[in-house]
Formats: sequence, structure tokens, C-alpha cells
Amino acid sequence: MNIFLKEYLSVLKLEKNLSDNTVSSYKNDINSFLQFIESRKIEDLSSIKQNHIADFFKSLKEIGLTSSSAARYYSSLKGFFTYLFLSRYITENPIEKISSPKLAKNLPSVLTVEETDSVLSQPDTNNKLGLRDKAVLELLYACGTRVSELINIKISDLFFADDVIRVFGKGSKERIIPIGSSAVKWINKYLKESRVLLMKKAKSENYLFLNNRGTKLSRMGVWKIVDRYVKEAGIEKEVHPHTFRHSFATHLLEGGADLRAVQEMLGHADISTTQIYTHIDRDYIKQVHKDFHPRG
Repeated sequence: MNIFLKEYLSVLKLEKNLSDNTVSSYKNDINSFLQFIESRKIEDLSSIKQNHIADFFKSLKEIGLTSSSAARYYSSLKGFFTYLFLSRYITENPIEKISSPKLAKNLPSVLTVEETDSVLSQPDTNNKLGLRDKAVLELLYACGTRVSELINIKISDLFFADDVIRVFGKGSKERIIPIGSSAVKWINKYLKESRVLLMKKAKSENYLFLNNRGTKLSRMGVWKIVDRYVKEAGIEKEVHPHTFRHSFATHLLEGGADLRAVQEMLGHADISTTQIYTHIDRDYIKQVHKDFHPRG
């Protein structure tokens, strides 16, 4: 069974172009299931039946696993068994008739426009780190990027003449996002007055946002920036970098933006969901952003 798992993981890495972290998550989920199966004295994949998978999910529930974690396990196993079936390693797909665990419908926390403005006004832009923090917050809100996308943006990914930036999302998928004039203004100011002071030729490479040591800003660095200015703004609700992504989408939709255009800007993780958005004209998406984003 481990041989088939290694083959599947290679496909995810080499053909599907998934990140190392994503492949590692698949590996851990499927390994947990295979260990469960082996504990039931089942030694080959073709002997795995629907009831075995149902028992596995029952055991996950008994140990208190959340519905979102159970749904992740389901996604991992579904991909694995679908691959085995299509590759004709098994003659029946045992997970085919099992439904995904239902997710609790917890609405994501969002900031109001007024709260967002308050957070964005907190950094002291008269010093190099405050100016950097201002640019970070402006970009988070202007483009709805994930933290992993933001910290990996390079100067070569900025296309301000076209009012867009380029990011690489999950699975290294390239995405072009409109950016408003406020974020452009502060990023340009940061580039001219702050990054030149933080930059160290041997360490900085071409990354846009740098820390005090001249290296790429880390995920934790972004979390600390957000946490600091949310507290300084006196906002008591739980806010993290992803909150700006939720707020970005919510404020666009509340302003009347087209749902499909917002989905395109967010870069939905599931390709089957995003395929219907790939033919939207880029100029149209830019216009939606300009018309409906509070800082467009």
C-alpha cells in the first residue's frame, strides 16, 4: 500500500504541481487511514470496502476531530482512491458512495469599512518600519491576498502602470489582481523611503517586503503587524491577516460587485469552481475593483 501512496504523492508533486506543504498534508492524512486499515488486518487496497472507510471516519469523530479536519481527510482519501481506480489498481472505488462530512457553517469574521480604515491609519509612516507596515496592510486589504502570497511578492510582480499585481497562489497558480490607488501610493512610498534602508544586497533578493534584517518578511511577521495595529485601533474582535481577505471580498460584494469577478480576484482553491471564471475579461475585473472597492 505504501508503494501506491508514494506513486500518488509523486503525481501530486510532479504533475499536479502542488506545494510541498500540501503534498505533506495528503501524505499524513492517507498514512493515518492506512495505519487504521492495517490495524484491521487488511493488507491490500483491493480489500478495502465502503464500511472500512465509514469506520475510519467514525473513529475520527470519536477522538473529537473537528468537521473541517474530517472534511480534509475525506478530500485526501477521495483523491487517493480516485487515482487508484482510474489507474486500474482497484476495480471499485470504496469512497464513491460516501458523502463528505458536513462542515459547520461558521461565518468568517470581517472588519467594517470604518474598522479597516482605523487599522490602516495606525502605522507611523515617518519611520521605515511603520511605512513598511502601512504598505503591508494596504496591500492585504486592496488585493485580498493570502499571507503566503503576500510575503512572496517580488518587485518584478508589480505592474502599477496597469494597476495590477501578480501573485502565485496554491499549487503555484499565477493570478493577476487589480490594485487600488491608495495601495499603489503607499507601496511606492515604501519602495523609495523604506525598502532602500532595509535592503541588504546579499539577503534581500527581489522580495517586496523585508524585515529589519533585510530578509523576506515572514508569515509570523505579518501576523505581528496585523495584531499590533488592530490592538492600537482598539478593536476587540479576533482579527488575523486572513480577516483582511474576508473583508476585501465582503466589502466588494456589499458595494455591488459581481460575485464571479470577486471569486477571480480571490483565486479559489478548487479548480472545478474557478474554471467558470477564467474567461472574464481582465479590464472588466479591474473596473469592478475600481468601482466597488472602498480604496479602489
